[in-house]
Amino acid sequence: MRRHVSLEEISDGRLYGKNDMVRACTGDCRGCSACCGGMGNSVILDPLDIYRLTVGLGLTFEELMADKIELNVVDGVILPNLKMSTGNETCAFLDEAGRCSIHAQRPGICRLFPLGRYYMPEEEAKPMAVSGSRTEDSPQRSAGSFRTEDSPRRSAGGFRYFLQVHECPMPNKTKVKVSKWIDTPELDRYERFVNDWHYFLEDVQKRLEAEQPCAPIRQPAEDGSADGAESERRGQPTDEEARKINLLLLKLFFARPYEEGDFYAQFEERLAFAKEALGFA
Repeated sequence: MRRHVSLEEISDGRLYGKNDMVRACTGDCRGCSACCGGMGNSVILDPLDIYRLTVGLGLTFEELMADKIELNVVDGVILPNLKMSTGNETCAFLDEAGRCSIHAQRPGICRLFPLGRYYMPEEEAKPMAVSGSRTEDSPQRSAGSFRTEDSPRRSAGGFRYFLQVHECPMPNKTKVKVSKWIDTPELDRYERFVNDWHYFLEDVQKRLEAEQPCAPIRQPAEDGSADGAESERRGQPTDEEARKINLLLLKLFFARPYEEGDFYAQFEERLAFAKEALGFA
C-alpha cells in the first residue's frame, strides 16, 4: 500500500545498515502483543514468508488460506496477508497466552518490526541523515517499505533500514545489531531477495497501471515449465489481462509448492520466468 508521509515524523532521523546498532530490542516482548493485533490486512506476505509457513508448518498454501491467511489487492496486485481473528482482531497465529505460535516461521514484516525499509537508488544506499523528503510506503502500522518519490523503479535500487519510533509501546528498548534483530540466515541473499521482489512488484504495478507497454502474458504450464499458453494482445491491459497477471503471480510465487532446501534458487528461477512472461526481461 502507498501513502504519502514525512519520514522524519515517524523515525529517529537515521538510516541504518545491517551491521549498525539500533535501539529496537524489546527483550522477548513478554507481556505484550500490541503489534500482533489490529493490523487489518497490512501484514503482507512475500514468497519467502509462504515458503517458511508451508515448509515449516507442513501446510499447503490452500490449507493456510482456510483460516490463517487471506488475499487482498495491494496497489492493483493480489497478494496474501496474515489474517486477523474475527472479533478480537488479533493475528490468527497468536496463542491463548498472547505469544506467537510460529515464531521460528514468523513473516519478514514481523521480524523487522519496529524497523522499516527505505528504498533509494543503489549509489545512495549508505548511512545518512533523513532529510524529511516525502515518501511512499507499504503496510500501515507495520514495518513499512518506503521509497523516495524520485527514486527510479528498477532493480538497481537498494534500501536502508529506519526505526519507527511511534509504533512499539514497549519501554526501555536496548540497542541491538540490525542483522541480529532481523534474525534471518544468509542475510545478504535475503536482502537481495527483498530488493528484487520489491522492484519486481513495482514493475508489475506499472504494468497494471499501463505506465509501460504490455507484452503477451505467458502462464506457466501445469508441470511448472515455461511452455504455458501465451496471450496475443499488446497495449493497455484489460480487466481479463490484469486477472491473468495476478493469476500468474499467485500460482508462480505462492500456490505452487516450494521444495525444502534452497529457497532463493527456487525464487530466482520463478522470478526469471515471471519477468520473461510479462515482458520485463
